Amino acid sequence: MAVSPVWAETIASFTKNMQKQAGFIPVYYSSEDDKVYLQIEALDEPLLFQSSLPHGVGSNDIGLDRGQLGATRLVQFERYGNKLLLKQLNTEYRASADNPAERASIDEAFADSVIAGFTIAASDDDSVLIDYTSQLLSDIHGVAERLKGRQQGSFKADPQRSGVYLPRTKAFPLNTELEALVTFGGKGTGAYLRQVIPDADSVSVHMHHSFIALPDDGYEPREFHPFSGYWKHSWQDYSAPITEPLEQAYIRRHRLAKKDPSAPVSEAVEPIVYYLDPGIPEPVMSALR
Repeated sequence: MAVSPVWAETIASFTKNMQKQAGFIPVYYSSEDDKVYLQIEALDEPLLFQSSLPHGVGSNDIGLDRGQLGATRLVQFERYGNKLLLKQLNTEYRASADNPAERASIDEAFADSVIAGFTIAASDDDSVLIDYTSQLLSDIHGVAERLKGRQQGSFKADPQRSGVYLPRTKAFPLNTELEALVTFGGKGTGAYLRQVIPDADSVSVHMHHSFIALPDDGYEPREFHPFSGYWKHSWQDYSAPITEPLEQAYIRRHRLAKKDPSAPVSEAVEPIVYYLDPGIPEPVMSALR
């Protein structure tokens, strides 16, 4: 007698009493148990994953500051039976050759990193639903490691004192944003921490997760030159000719295109936009503007 797996329940049935936000990755929220679910429609397709720290610790000496960005990762969701894995792809070692076998040989030579795993809660023909709560309440930003490295004590994330922050959990056409208040429990032994935390044994910050669609292929990278004055981003190309270095280095630059391609100088199709923190006091705000 065949038995249907528990994740054979449809997404509509499973989420009928939840709040839904449609977008790049649709989000469902269950107020009954403070859980957030993601509907994954695109499997085995790369996207960007960015972590950040909207609410920091408050000590420059520790370095966990408000607005701090974490690692930018190239990731993809992969299905294995009733599990969904979030894999960070290895972008440091590649092969740019046209030969698929050559590219595959480098992909197989260097390991990727599975950074999270989920049991599928429900599924449809073209998508699956996962409970993302445990990952959202985890230490993806490396807060505990930073506190330990600054000799401020030993901590770990405590899910019982953490929760989904709905005001900044939203889905948009090209990105999905998730946020949580995450509390770290432990023994705060450092002077820096005791100076800024009401209870040095309990550190509560906000963690933000961003899933972002990759841009199209129109971007043209610019090679790095050591005299350019720019920072570089580099990776190892194992399909480079023997006479050439493995390191491929490019500058970090904005993507700009002329409104009038024939003009020597033209306005940009999409100009560079800088956003100012509304909490900046005067007269500093006016000076920045």
